[in-house]
Amino acid sequence: MNLSLLIFSIVAGFLLGVVSGLIPGIHTNTFAFILAAFAPWLLELGLSPLCIAATIVSASLTHTFINIIPSVFLGAPEADTSLAVLPGHRLLLDGFGAEAVRLSALGSAGAVLVSLVLMLPLSASFAVMYPLLDRYMGWILLGVVLVLIYTEKGEVIEGQGSLVRLKYRAFAAMLFLMSGLLGLMAFESQTMMDPVITIGEPSILMPLFSGLFGASMLVISMMTDTMIPAQVSSRLVLSRRRILRGTIIGSTAGAFVAWLPGITAAVATVLARLGVKEDYADEDSGREFIVSISGVNTANAIFGLIALYVIGKTRSGAMVAVADIMGGAHLDLDTLGLLLIIIVGVSIAAYFATIFLGDRILTIVTRINYRRLCMVILTGLTGMVFLFSGWFGLVVFGMGVPIGMLAPYLKVRRSHAMGVLLLPLLAFYF
Repeated sequence: MNLSLLIFSIVAGFLLGVVSGLIPGIHTNTFAFILAAFAPWLLELGLSPLCIAATIVSASLTHTFINIIPSVFLGAPEADTSLAVLPGHRLLLDGFGAEAVRLSALGSAGAVLVSLVLMLPLSASFAVMYPLLDRYMGWILLGVVLVLIYTEKGEVIEGQGSLVRLKYRAFAAMLFLMSGLLGLMAFESQTMMDPVITIGEPSILMPLFSGLFGASMLVISMMTDTMIPAQVSSRLVLSRRRILRGTIIGSTAGAFVAWLPGITAAVATVLARLGVKEDYADEDSGREFIVSISGVNTANAIFGLIALYVIGKTRSGAMVAVADIMGGAHLDLDTLGLLLIIIVGVSIAAYFATIFLGDRILTIVTRINYRRLCMVILTGLTGMVFLFSGWFGLVVFGMGVPIGMLAPYLKVRRSHAMGVLLLPLLAFYF
């Protein structure tokens, strides 16, 4: 193993994670799919599969730290951070946007520690229980879907009746079905993909996720004015007890769902919400909620890797790419240990980078034309989809954009659009 190449790969992954975290519409899975596609060429240049996997893992973990920044300051959340936007924006409007970023960084850093503690007991438990879970996986996924829809509250308006929740649940079910039908069509017809650049096996996940969660958000952001008030302080006021509670609840939710197919961190945030309820009369509940959501995303990324080792199953786009590059679903213990060491080191760098950028983001935001930035990113994203998935991928991408735009207009969570994976999986199991 060439140590200098490995360090270079880790640093490159860290920088890619910073870029994908800061720029709305660029998900860490996008870079993972691109790296997987270019893997044969990178191998010819002398990079080992481990180096490429280290780049993907570093980028994936760093992204979970950094992606809170555009969610708070630009109002451009991904599915994984969409629930954190409301309390994050309340703090921003009160002049505490930098504090929201620091809380998120603490939640993510704490999730790394909690994940290391939970790693052995959860791995042992799921290694024994997974055959039984797999037998009833269809029912488990159906239960998760029903919880996801039932817990949809929609927009909170003072004085509205309790029956209004039925309307929002109906909207949530509609979004789930629409995205699910798109997923069924895309997976059944993915052989129609004819990429302009063929390096490796093309993945239909790239146009699906890019349309539903990337481009849709960019289009909405282009139509929204970004007004940021003067910021007052970045000092933390949340008690250590509530920071610890939020971290443990979020990390546990993220760790648990990492073992289930089609259940991403976006869905785990809903489970975390059941443990850390938002109380609009209690300002600290919103702060604790931000900690919890960040813990979900980071723990989910870590346990996606652990699940790949324990049960040999991929549970995220990044892990699909890692498995493809490493030549199979199972990782050996030495590789897992090295990647976990990399995760610890990268998380330390990502923690300080998040705080550094959060304290200085206002200066950056005021110097850029946000609409023009979104247009450039959207154009680049569309070009990448066409290059790596062809005309069919571009059609899938285009169909995903208006479906992804429905969530904010219907005032429901973006996580319901994960029907794009869940409905095909339910069809498979039943």
